Amino acid sequence: MSPSQTDEKADEIEAALERLAGSVDQLVDRANPKNIARRGLGSVKARFVDEQGRLRYETVVPVAVGTIAVVATLVGIRRLVS
Repeated sequence: MSPSQTDEKADEIEAALERLAGSVDQLVDRANPKNIARRGLGSVKARFVDEQGRLRYETVVPVAVGTIAVVATLVGIRRLVS
């Protein structure tokens, strides 16, 4: 191999190592528990709040009604048992 070919191969290896290091950094960032929690919270928030910060009633109302129904059922069962 000529010196120029050796230099080209070394440059290719260095570039590959830099790409690999960038990929590893991205994976570490994605696997960070704080970042996972932040993404999850953002996903949940997006379901209940629109881009302008207003509540999405089409999502909030069914959840509220369901919660009230579950609580009312539990209270009713508890009264029957007592």
